[in-house]
Amino acid sequence: MRLLVTALALLLLPVTALAQGQAPKAGEGTRVTWLGHAAFLVQTPAGANLLIDPWLQNPKAPKNFQLPQTLDAVLVSHGHADHVGDAVNLARTGGAKLVAVNELVQLLGWDQMGANVGGRFTIKDATVHIVEAVHSSSYAAKEGQPAQYAGGPVGFVIEIANGPTLYHAGDTGLFQGMELIGRQHRIDVALLPIGGNFTMGPDDAAVAAGLLGAKTVVPMHFGTFPVLTGTPEQLRDALGRQKGKAKVQLLEPGKALRP
Repeated sequence: MRLLVTALALLLLPVTALAQGQAPKAGEGTRVTWLGHAAFLVQTPAGANLLIDPWLQNPKAPKNFQLPQTLDAVLVSHGHADHVGDAVNLARTGGAKLVAVNELVQLLGWDQMGANVGGRFTIKDATVHIVEAVHSSSYAAKEGQPAQYAGGPVGFVIEIANGPTLYHAGDTGLFQGMELIGRQHRIDVALLPIGGNFTMGPDDAAVAAGLLGAKTVVPMHFGTFPVLTGTPEQLRDALGRQKGKAKVQLLEPGKALRP
């Protein structure tokens, strides 16, 4: 166990604690906070608060973390419960726009039009592009009920004016279109699933980082359940074998990366 802790510590790059979901101050730049599993809070210099895949009851969710009182957008990559989480209540309480494909928006009972791959919208200094993912998507309102088709899965590219470009892949396998995403958007930070079984594992995630041309990879969607066996150490090893240029940034839940 001590060896594992030591190994993880070696993977950690400097991160900054984010207190109570506060917005960045002038000149501080963008903050990207991992909230466990595939959930992230992105905060921009102009004050945009974007919450992605908000399953905030996941086992790795930081204790006593408080979201900003106002959310500008809640982004949901697909209909599975470990990504939808409490999206509707969070959007309603925080006064946010709910961003998901149209079929999922309808199943969630949200009174607005959804979007799909190719769509984009701008909030303050953040422009969000909806891009493809390779996965499945279904939604059940209650546990035990039959799941319904929830449209296609998606990922999100978030371009921040005078700042970094982020890519949240959602749940996905490796696909050639990642090269086009990288060519169109010049990805600085890629938030990539590495757990395997339902998504890419570490080897494929390393290939994805190369296709995207990402400078930094933040691993997500690993270790939450026993079946998600991929690890950040394996991702780092795979990047080394493939002579990848991306650096692995392992975040602790509740801590912020300032890209």
